[in-house]
Amino acid sequence: MDFLTMDLLIENLLIYGTTALLCLIVVWIYLRKKIRETRKTEAKIELAKQDGVYEPVSLHPVVNVNSCIQTGACISACPEKDILGIRNGKATTINASHCIGHGACFHACPTEAITLCIGTEKRGVELPHVNQNFETNVPGIFIAGELGGMGLIKNAVEQGRQAVENIRKAIRKNHGADYDLIVVGAGPAGISATLTAKKYQLKCLTLDQDSLGGAVFTFPRSKIVMTSAMELPLYGRVKLYETSKTQLLTLWKKVLEQNDILIKEFSKVESITPENGYFKIGTLNGEEYTCATVLLAIGRRGTPRKLGIPGEDLEKVAYRLLEPELIEGKNIVVVGGGDSAIETALMLAGQNKVILSYRSEVFGRIKPKNNERLNEAIAKGLIDVRLKTNVLAIDDEEITMTSSQDGEKIKIKNDLVFIFAGGEMPTQFLQKIGIQITKKFGDALLKH
Repeated sequence: MDFLTMDLLIENLLIYGTTALLCLIVVWIYLRKKIRETRKTEAKIELAKQDGVYEPVSLHPVVNVNSCIQTGACISACPEKDILGIRNGKATTINASHCIGHGACFHACPTEAITLCIGTEKRGVELPHVNQNFETNVPGIFIAGELGGMGLIKNAVEQGRQAVENIRKAIRKNHGADYDLIVVGAGPAGISATLTAKKYQLKCLTLDQDSLGGAVFTFPRSKIVMTSAMELPLYGRVKLYETSKTQLLTLWKKVLEQNDILIKEFSKVESITPENGYFKIGTLNGEEYTCATVLLAIGRRGTPRKLGIPGEDLEKVAYRLLEPELIEGKNIVVVGGGDSAIETALMLAGQNKVILSYRSEVFGRIKPKNNERLNEAIAKGLIDVRLKTNVLAIDDEEITMTSSQDGEKIKIKNDLVFIFAGGEMPTQFLQKIGIQITKKFGDALLKH
């Protein structure tokens, strides 16, 4: 072997050796990053388990690890914080109970590795039975929105539109009823359905037991109700972000007025009965209507859940907060541990003396932003949080509270009480109609 060949061999060895070393360095950096990312995610999961927010309570993403290629698109698309993370190179859920069903992760995944499910193997969620066309087991009666599991405004609006797309195909000609469709509920799904019915020139009537907006109307005036864009029938894309209750209600009223649509408010539906091939609708006011099809776009929490304690019927007790800016200088007790209770306490703090009472030892299922704001308010002394406590009685000028830790009863000066103990699903109403209710244990509501 001459010197020229030897030099060429050494040069090639150096080139290949350097290339191999660089590849090893890149792989080492990648693996270290992957390990750090996994450890960080596992630490968050452990904390979520300790805080009781790891297990989902409603709609949530389930990742097929065999299809996931770790693009991170699902994490970037999610408007919430730490719902998803990367562990061992695959996406996984962290704070699953904080998921509010945007579905952004589902649509962002390039490999269709995400399914949106309701309930878990251990914790079931009761939902009315509907098929892929939103029709219940009672032919001609459909369900969309929160009652069917889709509580987010954007998703409810989309479901309302899709439901009417299917309903118009199911309506028989010359059915003999007053209306082609009666929509029960004027919330996001109901308004979207009503607009879609107008688009297809269906004779439609929309009834609501309260005011336009459904649950949105009951929110405090300053509450942020929508954080992502949506498509509204007969209007187009709504590009409002960090949208308040007032902005959204104003938009809905504008679109309804432009299309000559009148929502019949304060008309609670009491009965839906089949008659002569169509349905007869009876209201609490004694009004009766007939229709070929019905769309139920009501909420899951038909009636606020009460505590069942003395004094709960006093005028000072409320189950929703409408105008926090008008309440000042009061001694207030807010009861509950969910987002509604936290947000109410935060909005009343500062200009009032606020006590937040919750029966458990931690606030397990609140949005991260609410948790941060609550901790800040506690640090500033704006809110007096009483964990592991229960309100036993309410009087005109005070309340009686007890601690589940030591059983001691104390009386507290009080002007107003706000109770957020959840709501009772309108099961009796649905069963009276004949709609089957099933318990979902991790069933897919949205899959590719």
